[in-house]
Amino acid sequence: MHYKATAPLDLDAALARVLDQVAACTEPERVAVRNAHGRVAAEPIRSATDLPPFAASAMDGYAFRWRAGISSLELAGDSLAGHPFAGSVRKGECARIMTGAPLPADCDTVVVQEDCDRDGTEIRIREVPRQGANVREAGDDLRRGDVVVAAGKRIGPFDVGTLAACGCATAPVRARPRVAVFSTGDELQQPGTALEFGNIYDSNRFAVEALLTRLPVEVDNLGVLADDARTVATSLTAAGESADLILTSGGVSVGDADHVKSTVEALGELSFWRLNLKPGKPLAFGRIGGAFFLGLPGNPVSTIVTYLLIARPAIEKLCGMQPSQPVTVGAGLTEPIRHKPGREEYQRGIATGAGDDIRVRTTGAQGSNRMSTFAEANCLIRIPKGKGSLNSGDRVEVLLFEGLL
Repeated sequence: MHYKATAPLDLDAALARVLDQVAACTEPERVAVRNAHGRVAAEPIRSATDLPPFAASAMDGYAFRWRAGISSLELAGDSLAGHPFAGSVRKGECARIMTGAPLPADCDTVVVQEDCDRDGTEIRIREVPRQGANVREAGDDLRRGDVVVAAGKRIGPFDVGTLAACGCATAPVRARPRVAVFSTGDELQQPGTALEFGNIYDSNRFAVEALLTRLPVEVDNLGVLADDARTVATSLTAAGESADLILTSGGVSVGDADHVKSTVEALGELSFWRLNLKPGKPLAFGRIGGAFFLGLPGNPVSTIVTYLLIARPAIEKLCGMQPSQPVTVGAGLTEPIRHKPGREEYQRGIATGAGDDIRVRTTGAQGSNRMSTFAEANCLIRIPKGKGSLNSGDRVEVLLFEGLL
């Protein structure tokens, strides 16, 4: 089969092209706020009340009406959380008050209990606070109608707590996009089966599915595509009718058994299929049916690296999120790295230290089949395409996994 020659795209250009075409693909739905964690806000979510909803004490102590020269007060009653003071606090009186309890209407200041001496109902103040001290005014945190969660933000555990505190029982979120996941290749076997000579266990599909659990998507694990053009066409056509994104690994290179790329070209649209990247040169992006299509390389390391650098931000946008930016730091190499100029390269690394004293080394041999090199890795070391080999002590850019996973 003859393939039309196309120039490989640099990573930045490829990602820009993908993100330019991908858009949020699902309609909003409402879920109970307790189920909103990890979902994407479909619209700005606003506070249903002032927070706090009333003027409240910030400390345990005594609430009173401040005036200059005051030194002692007469205790008139208590204001407790859930049991506010119901009476009137007159001039020269105070109310015992607990943290978070409503401030009596006649009071404007709270003196902390550690600054007082109590003798029966007489409260003697040893250190008079400034007027308004230790009081949280109504709406001190949020006002009714304030935006609590912006549209497109992924709702985190702190957001859930704030929404509940603001009286929001439900949250409008994007429905989860559906991602169909395939591996490809006659040589792949299911883990746990007796391995036949010449075969290998399928790992890419398991790694990709595990990575997808970190995003608000529904995953259809559709198994392994055989190296058969008709099977590939039938399976991808069916997936294009039910999924929002088809994610494959393997089958997008130029081998005689690599049918995925040609099938997408024949049945859908192919935007590009090669990257100026190591590892990860054979990557395809396009559409088939109603679904976007991302064909990741077949080598395990290439699959993971291209997923992290291209597929993940694309899926975030598909979910209605603003694609997250990797957390990058500068680091000093503790060992040399061989690199031939021409392709941008990402090597698995181990970064240690903090601040201005971060050091990084590779995880060893960097073959794209070496899945075990991820075991101790906590970052990717970026080597620009124009750079040659690097020496120990050279400064490099490091992409931390905490910002990629």
